[in-house]
Amino acid sequence: MKKAVLLINLGTPNSPTILSVWKYLRQFLMDPRVIDIPYLLRYFLVNFIIIPSRVSNSTKEYKKLWGKFGISPLVNYAENLTIKLNSKFQNKADFYFAMRYQNPSIDSVLADIYLKNYEELVILPLYPQYASASTGSTIEHCNKIINKWWNIPKIKIINHFYNHESYIKCFVDNTRKLDYNTYDHILFSYHGLPERHVDKTYTDNSICEDNSCEEGMSDTNKFCYKAMCYETSNLIASSLRIPHDKFSVCFQSRLDDKWIKPYTDKVMLDLVASSRKKVLVLSPAFVSDCLETSIEISERYKNIFIEYGGEEFTLVPSLNDNDNWVDAVAEIINSHG
Repeated sequence: MKKAVLLINLGTPNSPTILSVWKYLRQFLMDPRVIDIPYLLRYFLVNFIIIPSRVSNSTKEYKKLWGKFGISPLVNYAENLTIKLNSKFQNKADFYFAMRYQNPSIDSVLADIYLKNYEELVILPLYPQYASASTGSTIEHCNKIINKWWNIPKIKIINHFYNHESYIKCFVDNTRKLDYNTYDHILFSYHGLPERHVDKTYTDNSICEDNSCEEGMSDTNKFCYKAMCYETSNLIASSLRIPHDKFSVCFQSRLDDKWIKPYTDKVMLDLVASSRKKVLVLSPAFVSDCLETSIEISERYKNIFIEYGGEEFTLVPSLNDNDNWVDAVAEIINSHG
């Protein structure tokens, strides 16, 4: 019997309206793995401080994003990717996609999968680097649903692919489409996390800064998001033969000053100050272009960079629904047996 493969990305509002963005942000931010504080405090913070202060501006940014694509790019790319996978590998598996927050919901897609009585289910969260707030939350939610099934098939969960050769190659191929050697510097910009999130990764009572995550992976930091980001960057840079002094790893989208450092916006201004005015940006935490890449990097950060004297600030496109990413997804799944 064929197996089912469920691809899951973070999610998106159903439409670029205040109401839809409010619903999306509420579901996202009320997740205890995203904001890991007691429920009542989280409820007050999310519903009375964070969302009211951000929903208007976020809605404007989602409108820009919809204007570029006519639809949520996350849904568009996920749908196209799934169609291509089903077309190319129809004899090996049935591919589905869902979003952790909003639609198509994990609940509804898993309900459809259950009715088809598959012998095996592969769950692939589309977050290359493991984080409790993304991968962990997705796996937990899937398990809650599956645990209620009467017939539970063989379950395979892929919790990261930050160092998978085919994933690395996809970003390398996209970068080679640009004349990357003409840029003064390469930035690897990842979505940020609170420092306490990566500190909680460690089970030996150490914290992230004690484990030299910038230097590579080890047995102690094997679940650390920051370490995985540095490893991904090193692998891509090595494939492109980019020397260590010509690239930096940084983190974007922080909410306060207790998030993983260094921060993308500060690093890029330091580059301008040191006369490196042509910067190429890769964002390997995102396999699909989204608000963080198409708006935050390509518009907001670019405008700031130019305003402070920079000349070029170019984003390498993400993997989206590229044909080589289709093959890479299949290879990632096959490599897990």
